[in-house]
Amino acid sequence: MSNVSAPGSVRLARLKFRAWHRGTREADYMIGGFFDRYHTQWGAAEIDWFEDLLEEDDVDVMAWALRTMPVPERFAGEQMTLMQQLDYVEIPR
Repeated sequence: MSNVSAPGSVRLARLKFRAWHRGTREADYMIGGFFDRYHTQWGAAEIDWFEDLLEEDDVDVMAWALRTMPVPERFAGEQMTLMQQLDYVEIPR
């Protein structure tokens, strides 16, 4: 299991920053919240998947998570299913 605070976790630290600095609050909560909830469970394949996901437009990622657009095959699977649950989004009051 990976931990952003563990030695050698520069890649995860960069992913966390990118996940939480998307440009809109909604995308930050969705993508950053997903990272915070699940990154400690990720192996290399899941980290690669998330890194590739971050290269996509936020509106597309959000549409896939909200199920308003079909998910491209390269992003379909267990990770996207978890993202689509949206139970990780915590909006501060």
